[in-house]
Amino acid sequence: MRGRQPGRQRGRHVTGQTGPSGTSFDPLAGLRHPGEPEIDVMLHGMVFLDIIFSGLNRIPEGGEEIWADGMGSCPGGSANLAVASARLGLRTGLAAAFGDDAYGDFLWSTLQDQEGVDLGCSRRFEHWHTPVTVSVSHAGDRRMITHGHDAPMSANDLIGTPPRSRSVLFDLPPADAPDELQWIDAAREQGSLLFADVGFDGTGRWDQRVLEPLDRCHAFTPNAVEAMAYTRTDTAYDALYALADRVPLAVVTNGAHGALAIDGSTGEEAMVPALRVESIDPTGAGDVFCAALSLGTLAGWRLDDRLAFAALCSALAVQQFGGSLAAPGWGDIADWWHAQRQSPSPTALHKAVLRRYSFLDDLVPDVPPSAVRRAAATIARRSDATAALSKESA
Repeated sequence: MRGRQPGRQRGRHVTGQTGPSGTSFDPLAGLRHPGEPEIDVMLHGMVFLDIIFSGLNRIPEGGEEIWADGMGSCPGGSANLAVASARLGLRTGLAAAFGDDAYGDFLWSTLQDQEGVDLGCSRRFEHWHTPVTVSVSHAGDRRMITHGHDAPMSANDLIGTPPRSRSVLFDLPPADAPDELQWIDAAREQGSLLFADVGFDGTGRWDQRVLEPLDRCHAFTPNAVEAMAYTRTDTAYDALYALADRVPLAVVTNGAHGALAIDGSTGEEAMVPALRVESIDPTGAGDVFCAALSLGTLAGWRLDDRLAFAALCSALAVQQFGGSLAAPGWGDIADWWHAQRQSPSPTALHKAVLRRYSFLDDLVPDVPPSAVRRAAATIARRSDATAALSKESA
């Protein structure tokens, strides 16, 4: 059984709605009917202010101060996934605690006013300051320092009865915190598809009880290290098959080797290689992948097209500096596809890319020239981080 062809669910230019830099494009326009959920993707999590320094010639010694050529600031944490989803035209809701400080003002304004994220389930808290992460980029690696406190309110108390949504994207909680899933169970009862991810277990225990909530999920998207550790298997493929016994849609991302997936609901199995690009900043690449995968699933695309689209969006994101604000929009996707189609390259690799992404021919013609593109990462009017990073890599 095959999924619906992407071209059968045409997107639509949404007049009067703008994103970070351009006009909104609705890839789910053909699925929207009266009485359907107003939100496509519902999220919860901590939002950080990420301050990123770049263009360092070296790391300072103890007691030494050096100057960075560039600095950018942007929303981080759960904002990475929220921005990635909204950039792709998904109507995105985020429930999060925000501080009442200037950083909280910036994060709220960026997410709601610039990126179009629905913050109806979020809340500002007095006397609770915004969590902050300072990231130093040097020689292709990053060093990070974070300060913050636990959110003043649990997810269940903050959200209560969640708004109706087509999907919920969330991280599996620790094995000893099952109560964190109450709002997610409520969303599922309202018809939401649940897409679960999981974090790296720094303790090395990889407690398999963490996977117990998968029985209520539609999809699970760990990376290969996490998948093999939790399933006690030795290869990404073995881990994939083990996970496919637990969820309808099992996906294992495998870095430069691409991604593997099985969709038991359609009978499809797929493997898509990663695109060959120069990675500048991998921050949020996994979130971009999950957002793109959820879009393709909601739109009813074939599994190999969903994986290819997610791999493309991740590849576009890592080529830019700026964390959440490096997530691509439909304008960036259309630009990339036009460039591929116009390239004179005769190589077998390029021909394979054209074949793999030919489904974009059904989507890109509907993308308006003014469609959303990336925004700069900055708390000021203009960021010099990108220029500094270019200097660093020169």
